Amino acid sequence: MVSTASEKKPRAPRAAKTPLTTRENLSALIGSARQILRKDKGLNGDVDRLPLLTWVMFLKFLDDLEIVHQQEAELDGKAYHPIITAPYRWRDWAAREDGVTGDELLAFINQEKTVRADGSTGPGLFAYLRSLAGSGEKGSQREVIANVFRGVQNRMVSGYLLRDIVNKINGIHFGASEQIHTLSHLYESMLREMRDAAGDSGEFYTPRPVVRFMVRVSDPRLGETLLDPACGTGGFLVEAYDHLAEQVQTPDQRRTLQRQTLSGQEAKPLPYMLAQMNLLLHGLEAPQIAYGNTLTQQRVIEIGHRERVDVILTNPPFGGEEEAGIKANFPPNMQTAETALLFLQYIMRKLRVAGAPLPGGGRAERGGRAAVVVPNGTLFGDGVCAVIKQELLNEFRLHTIVRLPQGVFAPYTDIPANLLFFERGGPTDTLWYYELPLPEGRKKYSKTAALQFEEFAPVLAWWNVREEGPQAWKVDFAARRAAAIDAAMPHVQRATAEVTAALALGKPIRAAEQAIAAADNGRKAALQDRLRELKTRQQAHEAAAKAAMAQGDALYWPIYNLDSKNPHARIGLEHADPKDLIASMRGHEAEVMRLLAEIEALVNEVEQ
Repeated sequence: MVSTASEKKPRAPRAAKTPLTTRENLSALIGSARQILRKDKGLNGDVDRLPLLTWVMFLKFLDDLEIVHQQEAELDGKAYHPIITAPYRWRDWAAREDGVTGDELLAFINQEKTVRADGSTGPGLFAYLRSLAGSGEKGSQREVIANVFRGVQNRMVSGYLLRDIVNKINGIHFGASEQIHTLSHLYESMLREMRDAAGDSGEFYTPRPVVRFMVRVSDPRLGETLLDPACGTGGFLVEAYDHLAEQVQTPDQRRTLQRQTLSGQEAKPLPYMLAQMNLLLHGLEAPQIAYGNTLTQQRVIEIGHRERVDVILTNPPFGGEEEAGIKANFPPNMQTAETALLFLQYIMRKLRVAGAPLPGGGRAERGGRAAVVVPNGTLFGDGVCAVIKQELLNEFRLHTIVRLPQGVFAPYTDIPANLLFFERGGPTDTLWYYELPLPEGRKKYSKTAALQFEEFAPVLAWWNVREEGPQAWKVDFAARRAAAIDAAMPHVQRATAEVTAALALGKPIRAAEQAIAAADNGRKAALQDRLRELKTRQQAHEAAAKAAMAQGDALYWPIYNLDSKNPHARIGLEHADPKDLIASMRGHEAEVMRLLAEIEALVNEVEQ
């Protein structure tokens, strides 16, 4: 058959669209919600937008979780007692796209008393959620919810845009494990964006590769208790939960992980709420996160065996100062305003003591262990800082310090940081250092060129098979301590002798003072001369004691400067060609001479 021009050619069938993955769907949904948030005049950047998105997601998550638990209870023929009751459940006020909106929605959420979705009058949503604190046992999900919303405010000023957000979040199905897994990764990505947006006002959050490394080498085991006393948005607790979840094999072990293993504390309301959401998304059903400043809870010397834990993983705030009242919770010789040093003391006291009674019966087989991020200042600090390190090295085994390169915490700070690894049960004998190198050709890390977990591979390989090398070296701290004590001891003994001599003069001085008081005027002048001579001798002994003790201190306390430099870093210079070294020095000499000539010429001009 011959075709004509007027005949239409059959259309080729359209290629079927590739269905979107769960990640693509959720990414698009979250992206769309964030675009809506940008339109609201009450929100100021991602620092405001993410918290709002978080509490909305939190309520949808809880309702989906309750529906699953209710269905499970019905299948088992058991009564279900809801955490949130009608008309405050998501399904009551948020699930319908044409539900309450505008000013009515804002009033329902924000006000203490309001007209609710079912038409009745009662507490507003946030007021109801905060009231749950007294209606559940300690650590229950009701208490978690009340604590979360204690620090939450709805900053949106448009109830219509808020309804749009609610409708978007209603499209997330938290009952599907794939969606929760995907959303947990998206949420972490948003957390990073929010931290970057916070700029100078943000906290020093711990990069995920550092967290993973610290958890990996600390290796928490199921049955141990783990604490982060300054948990921020929950990074250490999430990583530890994932590490421990791989060890679960029975329902009892899962119950132990869910209820008796992880705990944390956070002082600021926003990170506290974000940590709760982060842990919920990763599978911890009732996160045990306390709200408030860890350092104000109790005197550290009053921490008992029942309150101690097996593992502490944390990056406590550094660079900050605490108020005077908090210092009183610490021993007099270790009181300081510096937050990092107070946290270090708290961590030391919270670690389990080997052989101590355990809350569930039995005794601890080993002392507790810790992995802590500290700034360089903690390593070389003297005074109170040195006293704290003395206790650390005498009562604990500080076995490893990992020295991180500059820029690991960019963009928050360029302060160089270190990772301390120690366990209760000292003293420290051998102290290992490992200097994490920068990648070839790099001078520092940055926000756009950040540290990757793969860069910890060499130190992970070295961890259990330790040898000195280009990045690793060890210090015989036991020998250093013994040598320092031997060198300082004669000075300490001399100081003790001088103090004894000064004290011995106290009795004759008091006798002379009494004699002067009782003497007539004719004898007083001679007695006063005698008193002056005694006091002069006493002051000389005191000054000699002080000088001797200073000499002893100068020989003893420097051992607690832990700012050890890599001894192998000089190898490159030592093996350089001597001719190149001489040429380099001459080049510097020529530059110095040129500058001196310029200065001399300027001086001559001024004199003329």
